[in-house]
Amino acid sequence: YAVIGTMAVAPIYFGSFSSLDRLKSAASKKKASEKGHFAEYSDSEDEDEESEAVTAEDAYMFPVYGSAALFSMYVIFKYLNKDWVNFLLSGYFALLGVAALTQLGVRVVKGVTGVKLPLYHLNLVHHSKSVFDLRFTNLHLGMMGASMLCTAFYLYTKNWAVSNLFGLAFSFSAIILIRLDSFKSGMIMLAGLFVYDIFWVFGTEVMVSVAKNFDAPIKVVFPKDLFPADGKLAFTMLGLGDIVVPGIFVALCLRFDRQRYLSSIGYAKDKALPRVLNDKHRGFGFPTPYFNACMAAYV
Repeated sequence: YAVIGTMAVAPIYFGSFSSLDRLKSAASKKKASEKGHFAEYSDSEDEDEESEAVTAEDAYMFPVYGSAALFSMYVIFKYLNKDWVNFLLSGYFALLGVAALTQLGVRVVKGVTGVKLPLYHLNLVHHSKSVFDLRFTNLHLGMMGASMLCTAFYLYTKNWAVSNLFGLAFSFSAIILIRLDSFKSGMIMLAGLFVYDIFWVFGTEVMVSVAKNFDAPIKVVFPKDLFPADGKLAFTMLGLGDIVVPGIFVALCLRFDRQRYLSSIGYAKDKALPRVLNDKHRGFGFPTPYFNACMAAYV
């Protein structure tokens, strides 16, 4: 249980801090305009990834969309050949897995080494307007190759440890990319999914049936006994939804803590960075009471 708990807390903690955007300032805007449209290095503020904001209206619909998807999967597994269904799902999750593992690997290497790499752009323009912009470094290419090898190994062996790696990468990426726009949206989402869980898990066989038939890295597992007498491993498991859903709320608390701190020191996007930040656009310390409280409650 300690290992499962660690695998749940780790993506929430690191994903929350990775969801913090690089601060913008008057100086950085001037520097960007001098260099042109494209950022030159991988630590540029242009490198921040686009995220999906979850509004209150979206939060109300979470249980509805989740129920529709869950029941659809139940019907598909019930009336179609589950081997073929899982084959198609494996291909889909393989593509997602390569992307998620690449992102995780790049962030780990950059976080540990602080390496600054040239940033390449693959840009598609229509009528002088950019409609597609893919940004990458040599590190992205290297990590993508390693991720493809890891994905091939998982598809061939279905190894539980590699499956956990995919699960952690999915959770980490989701916490970064899905952002609640307010505490109101967060409370609506959590309350709605609480009812959703009670109904589908305890009120019907749907959730359990889909979980048993769904052969994809949608959970993290760990053996109850690493050396069982009969040689058959029995696993303790935790669904990724129990990591991601609380995780995006915890990340909201951290962003709120930072915003309170920035307001207290007089930060403004159109002005120079306050001296107390020592010219740091990210990675500076600040009090985190809401984050700490929410993380402790989750644990």
